[in-house]
Amino acid sequence: MSVIFDSNAKTFKLNTPNTSYMIYISRDNFLYHLYYGNKIPETDLRAVMRLDPDFRIGTAENGINNNLMFFPLEYPTYGIGNFLEPCLAIKDKDGNETCDLRYVSHTISEGKKRLEGLPASFAKEKSGATTLEIVCSDSDTNLTATLSYTVFENSDVIARSVRLTNNSTDQLVIERALSGSFEIPKGDYDMITLPGGWARERHIERYPVRHGQQIISSKEGKTGHAMNNFFAVCSLDTTETAGEVYGCSLVYSGNFYAGADRGESEGIRVFSGISPLGFEWKLSPDETFQTPELLTTFSSKGLGEMSRSFHDFMREHLIRSRYIKAHRPILINNWEATYFDFNAEKLLSIAACAADCGIEMLVMDDGWFGHRSSDGSSLGDWTVWEEKLGCGLKELVDRVNALGLKFGIWFEPEMISPDSDLYRAHPDWCLHVGDRPRNTGRRQLVLDFSRKDVRYEVYRRMKKILGSANIEYIKWDHNRPLSEIGSASGNINGAMSVAHRYMLGVYELQERLITDYPDLLLENCSGGGGRFDAGMLHYSPQIWTSDNCDAYDRLDIQEGTSLCYPPLVCGSHICADESHIAGRRTSMETRAAVAYAGTFGYELDITGISESEKSEIRKQVDFYKKIEPLVLFGDYYRLSPAAPDRDYYAWSFVSKDKSECLFEYVRIHSRGSRKPDYVRLQGLDPAAQYRDDTGLVLSGSLLMNHGIACASDKGDYQCFVRHFKIV
Repeated sequence: MSVIFDSNAKTFKLNTPNTSYMIYISRDNFLYHLYYGNKIPETDLRAVMRLDPDFRIGTAENGINNNLMFFPLEYPTYGIGNFLEPCLAIKDKDGNETCDLRYVSHTISEGKKRLEGLPASFAKEKSGATTLEIVCSDSDTNLTATLSYTVFENSDVIARSVRLTNNSTDQLVIERALSGSFEIPKGDYDMITLPGGWARERHIERYPVRHGQQIISSKEGKTGHAMNNFFAVCSLDTTETAGEVYGCSLVYSGNFYAGADRGESEGIRVFSGISPLGFEWKLSPDETFQTPELLTTFSSKGLGEMSRSFHDFMREHLIRSRYIKAHRPILINNWEATYFDFNAEKLLSIAACAADCGIEMLVMDDGWFGHRSSDGSSLGDWTVWEEKLGCGLKELVDRVNALGLKFGIWFEPEMISPDSDLYRAHPDWCLHVGDRPRNTGRRQLVLDFSRKDVRYEVYRRMKKILGSANIEYIKWDHNRPLSEIGSASGNINGAMSVAHRYMLGVYELQERLITDYPDLLLENCSGGGGRFDAGMLHYSPQIWTSDNCDAYDRLDIQEGTSLCYPPLVCGSHICADESHIAGRRTSMETRAAVAYAGTFGYELDITGISESEKSEIRKQVDFYKKIEPLVLFGDYYRLSPAAPDRDYYAWSFVSKDKSECLFEYVRIHSRGSRKPDYVRLQGLDPAAQYRDDTGLVLSGSLLMNHGIACASDKGDYQCFVRHFKIV
């Protein structure tokens, strides 16, 4: 069984295909985190536990003076003498913050429950997953905490969350409720995070876990550009192919708080959840609060195996869209071609050229509604600006469809412009705090999505647009962080709950959208990759990776993103010869090589390029259609050394049956006369023979042990792409 309870040893054991996770019930009914690592057969570890298995809390009667200082609690709480980072802090009616959770009962069941109002993983078949629920209670406040853990038959990822219920007659206040924690034994470790900024999202950063807290967080009301909510803790010797690593990914898109805390016992507590900063939840009698889900995995075979575990899990158990296993239309977006300066005829000229090159969808970006000729107006006024277009939306879409292209459209549903009819009618509908100034970002404010009436009106307007024409794709943007996070709604939960209720409102609206339009392809975006997280993937099968499409800059962005997220969810487009953001020139061949590692498309004015470039686009489109199944379903391998001064990046996709491989290499620096780089592939069948698209036949063993010689031509940003198939 995947979940076992040893009643004699008072131990829970969760088994994935390759790992075990163990929890112990002490004599005093505290839950003790016992083990997380490679799969082991034992269920009784009392003889090798880090603490006395008969550990007891001291009382005046028994004279024992032990305390909880060094106790690796499974779900640690504030105020009971355990001084590493707590997961839970509760304030009772008298203002006290002590919470003492003890084991009460547990259940083990097949399948997995949905989390009400939150994105979460799922089991396709009831028999494909097993869920352990452990009920704990604080006897003074009558708070119940139900710790939920789900293990999946085909995955090394464990999904966990916590449900808090007030069983008392008094209101309780939740001041922090993280989704989970576990403890790593004494040793030296590194922490790996994904910091960045706009146009340079998710760059890999690795540093030693020191004494004290190493925190990553967001205060932006969204995941944010500055730090992703994925992180890992690994042994010092961990590489792509070897070493122990623990990975954590929070299924949440709002403010988060996560990291590692190394205390005086030298053990490390790893934790993640909603940020306690700006958070408070008033829990009335008989009410329940649900934390977001936390995904964890352990690998003893390095970062590559950790990444592939997350990739497979998100494909199979998190993303619901039919497009997860279907061809994604190769699209062209008009933003960098026209910005706000377009009309129907300009869009149709782009569509005609795109159709001639084999591109399959035109996406009309920002500027089609209200009276929006710049970013200074009309957000919230989702009415078609027919004067600008020169026709109605249906006529435009019909003409694009007649050219053989699908049609997509840009929305920014969560935002409102001060210069808009909606704001003039409802100035209290934006997030604001009393009479304080309403600070704009990108000349816009944020709608109060914690309010049902606001969500209802926004969705009504969106549905009117979607019902007026054959729209098959939405790019849902979110271009500024949240500030002045207050609401005029007067919700009983108060101002400190607004940020979380806002995020629940976003989830509710996206759930309605994909339920009402199940064939719609939804792509999330937030000024590029500012809300790139597992929570968003529950609603959309792809996210715009970055506003920066420069091929060189994208190498770091896409490599960092791949630590946790499968390439098939990464919007990746070919930009103009000279990148609009970086100002760098790269060849179309190299731009294509980088863009192949994601959901492929174009971000340029196709009407202004040469015939030879159009011919090249036709070849790229044909090639991507051939290799798309590898990107959608294949195993992803990072093949270049993760060094800041490296000369090249290399990666590959290998089919699950090892019969096919796409290998890609981009050299950054040309150092004059030099020998070619030899890159060793991974994941192939060593006994098989592989033929590439030039006709060359090489064994899997040779490709993995000797490697393949890559481009040695002079010049920076050279690429080398080979598509191998088994002979």
